Amino acid sequence: MTMLHEPASGAGLVPADERHVVRAPGPFSAFEWLLAGRYLRARRKEAFISVIAGFSFIGIMLGVATLIIVMAVMNGFRAELLNRILGMNGHMIVQPVDYDLKDYEAVAKRISGVDGVRLAVPLVEGQALVSGQRGTAGTGALIRGVREADLQQIKGISGNIKEGTLEGFDSSEGIAVGIRLAQNLGLHAGDMMTVISPEGDVTPFGTTPRVKAYPVTAIFEIGMSEYDSSIAYLPLAEAQLFFNSEDKVTAIEIYVDNPDDVGSMREAVSQAIERPHFLVDWRQRNQSFFTALQVERNVMFMILTLIILVAALNIISGLTMLVKDKGRDIAILRTMGATRWSIMRVFMMTGSAIGISGTIVGVILGVVVCRNIKAIQNFVDWIVGGHVWDPTVRFLSDIPARMDMGETVAIVAMALVLSFLATIFPAWRAARLDPVEALRYE
Repeated sequence: MTMLHEPASGAGLVPADERHVVRAPGPFSAFEWLLAGRYLRARRKEAFISVIAGFSFIGIMLGVATLIIVMAVMNGFRAELLNRILGMNGHMIVQPVDYDLKDYEAVAKRISGVDGVRLAVPLVEGQALVSGQRGTAGTGALIRGVREADLQQIKGISGNIKEGTLEGFDSSEGIAVGIRLAQNLGLHAGDMMTVISPEGDVTPFGTTPRVKAYPVTAIFEIGMSEYDSSIAYLPLAEAQLFFNSEDKVTAIEIYVDNPDDVGSMREAVSQAIERPHFLVDWRQRNQSFFTALQVERNVMFMILTLIILVAALNIISGLTMLVKDKGRDIAILRTMGATRWSIMRVFMMTGSAIGISGTIVGVILGVVVCRNIKAIQNFVDWIVGGHVWDPTVRFLSDIPARMDMGETVAIVAMALVLSFLATIFPAWRAARLDPVEALRYE
């Protein structure tokens, strides 16, 4: 006959053999948290399991941090290239068809009146050979002729003058050059640069190259090595004379308020031109380049995700070994009344704790590196005694980093989901463990 005892509250009778049963009062009870925390602190004989858990933590931490850093650098690289390419070149370019662009002033004025257009710049453009005055070897350069008022409004140039000035540029008969081009030729503001054009004067003996020396009035730095080492600006009138383009220009560059709106603005700009023309925008000119960047970014994301996946597999192996080692404990808990779901939640919490802590530390590490990437670059340069980021190879002078909140949240969510999924199978095996069989073989 079963003995019944009156509870202290007097609410009912409880069988005597169930008064000391270990019960889990609801999901994620204090008992389950306590047991999960105890399993995370492995004893000496469980050192190998602890090592696996440590590797899982480090793997998730490094995976999350690396993904955040690499994606931020890729985003910054694309944004900086876009800003500097578009800051240097027009968002849309108008080129003449059928006959020369001699009415460029009227056309530029009509284009400037289009809603959303910030600036229309008539220019003369040509290739030339340039050399310094100290016996340096010559190099090729793209010479652009623009008006001083237009050049002052191109902030990528006027806002980054390192030597000299653009004041009085139209009347100076001088030249503004990129900083790397000036360094390669050994030039400073006030020095003379010799410009040689193969399309020179026509004589009875054939075409002779045109050679003229110009004083360097300004040296600018865009921060993109390809432009800083190959572009120079002349006053528009001087460039027209030098390239035999009197009273005409080769193109009109159009700068708009929002570069992403060029597609919707094409029709209005075309109507304002009022003459045969060829119109191309920045997306068409740089499509292959930015497409390649996007493909590289997606591939890097998939490759680096494998780091987190490997760490998640380590969680599976670590928990599987922990379940095998704790078979006797699980059996005792089951005989004391712990449910299968309670056992399953214990091991899921144990594995999830590794994933959550690794993700949190990884996010902190990634943010710290992104925020201090310039200082880290300088420190590495100091350690190796050189430049690990060569701007002549990587386009930009510095390593850019621009974190995207949505992307960071996606990385965190992916790491947490993979960590959680990795705990399901070992936790399910622990819940399915037969107490009788576990105790029999102990």
